[in-house]
Amino acid sequence: MMDFTQGSILKKLLRFMVPILGALILQAAYGAVDLLVVGRFGSTSGLSGVSTGSQVLNLVTFVVTQLAMGITVLIARYLGEKKEEQQIGSIIGGGTVVFAAISLVLFVIMVGFARPIAVLMQAPEEAVELTTAYIRICGAGIFFVVAYNVLSAIFRGLGDSNSPLLFVFVACIVNVVGDLVLVAGLGMDAMGAALATVFAQALSVVFAIVRLVKKGLPFTITGYDFRWNPQCGKFLQIGLPLALQECLTQGSFLALCAFVNRLGLEASSGYGVACKIVNFAMLIPSALMQSTSSFVSQNVGAGEQKRAKKTMFTGIGIGLLVGCFAFSLVFFRGDLLAGIFSADAAVVQRGYEYLKGFAPETLLTAVLFSMMGYFNGNGKTVWVMLQGLIQTLLVRLPFAYYMSIQPDASLTNIGLAAPISTAVGIVLNVAFFLYLEHAAKRS
Repeated sequence: MMDFTQGSILKKLLRFMVPILGALILQAAYGAVDLLVVGRFGSTSGLSGVSTGSQVLNLVTFVVTQLAMGITVLIARYLGEKKEEQQIGSIIGGGTVVFAAISLVLFVIMVGFARPIAVLMQAPEEAVELTTAYIRICGAGIFFVVAYNVLSAIFRGLGDSNSPLLFVFVACIVNVVGDLVLVAGLGMDAMGAALATVFAQALSVVFAIVRLVKKGLPFTITGYDFRWNPQCGKFLQIGLPLALQECLTQGSFLALCAFVNRLGLEASSGYGVACKIVNFAMLIPSALMQSTSSFVSQNVGAGEQKRAKKTMFTGIGIGLLVGCFAFSLVFFRGDLLAGIFSADAAVVQRGYEYLKGFAPETLLTAVLFSMMGYFNGNGKTVWVMLQGLIQTLLVRLPFAYYMSIQPDASLTNIGLAAPISTAVGIVLNVAFFLYLEHAAKRS
């Protein structure tokens, strides 16, 4: 367990964040390896199928991660308040029941309605069947996807970011081997990539459960904890606004994917390649948000509000420093990055077009996500949801749609929707932070 309430903020934040970043990199490698292997050994239709299908899986994964953030924040807060023995067992038991029910619903939707989802995503006609197969197979294994993210949330709340890194490292190796065997070896195209992903997630869950059972914990879990209990309402109160905001954000990316799919198979595949690069570029801001949330929450629980604010500004500084490098790489060398995933020159060119518009996001998100982590740690998740709704519904989607219906629509202009909406989000969050500061002084 790591104590965030004393010592160097920079050193402890980096020490906690680096394993989270490592886990996110490996988790992103799942989809990247799928796309890389299918792009090299599969068909263009399979590449489009993995691209579109993985957007659906990303929606589910990120929403579940944000909902589980309620567990992370609550566990960290109780650790700061020294209430771990009385409360944390109930959080874990109740969370298991809640997320098991969510998994069942997702299973029914993704398996039973895979084809309508593919059609709704406007998958190119040549790729509809492979997109459907990818979504259905991932839906069949959705229990493992959900379980992994909940277990990771528990460990992060306990101040342990190393264990999730170990889980995903083992799973990533399995996924790489599975892709090479099923796609490159057996020629299963998008279906092989989906099966490899599910097998990898299943193994990571088994590893995580064994680790949790063997870990020396400062609390006990009884069979009575595995029910709906008062802690369920508390972590859902924190996590639901974040999940709704993430659902709309990822939904906007699904809509954007549908907008791009209308531009043809090359644009669809190019956008899919660009999205994998975008996923990697966004890993440091995402790691900052997750680590800042836990860091701030523990300090809030201990009454160290000034230290919590310093954590936010430290996170912004770290993010901007790394963001400068990411911006340069994406903007000036995006074609080389896209070429890693596809040998098709047209696909690479379309991917690079999108990346040039998206590039400023690598800088702006460092500021936005650090602020969101601060508000999450303070329990201001309703605000995080509201600012996300404004960004998504009033800025990102309208702008992207407008750009997609222009004559000779440019993927660069469509890519600009992300940094423009994030800039609006930063303005909103700065205003809210100043409002909270003013209110605190008055009280």
